[in-house]
Amino acid sequence: MKVKAILFVLSCVLAGTLCSCRDSESYADLLNDERHSINAYLANCRVVNGVPADTVFEVGKDAPFYRLDNEGNVYMQVIRAGDRKTDKAKNSERIYFRYMRYNLNYWHKYGEMLGDGNENDMNIAPTYFQYGNYTLATSAQWGYGIQMPLNFLGVDSEVNLIIKSQYGWASEISSVVPFLYHVRYFRNQI
Repeated sequence: MKVKAILFVLSCVLAGTLCSCRDSESYADLLNDERHSINAYLANCRVVNGVPADTVFEVGKDAPFYRLDNEGNVYMQVIRAGDRKTDKAKNSERIYFRYMRYNLNYWHKYGEMLGDGNENDMNIAPTYFQYGNYTLATSAQWGYGIQMPLNFLGVDSEVNLIIKSQYGWASEISSVVPFLYHVRYFRNQI
């Protein structure tokens, strides 16, 4: 009987040490935090609730953020549009990209934009995906959001994206963290 009691206490202690501090928050709470962080960021920006019918976007650092899907999972600000007519990505084409991303929950809580990515370090290999082909791990790992701008823009484009967790990196969906990305797309490895 003592052995069972000791094993029970040890298993409870072990289980307690394995739990993270976020375990007390429900998934609904995490989604609510994500929504608040995105809304707080977009409160200081112009927002257009859809893609222009002619897909002619305002371009530049003062351009609005366009909502790319009905649920508001991805917002895009076009810095450079590229030429969609002559430089459109083809299905399964390898597209390279360089990025910097910022955790919007961290920004909302602490007021700081701490970035990580391969945008400024040419010693880090560029990342890539096979456009539109989510059956490949090289594409699926980055999520749907990172590819969405190329549905509307040329390959040689540059955007800022707000991506909710469910459209972000596959390995981070359960973390429920929205990110602001700065992304540049290329055909060739840079």
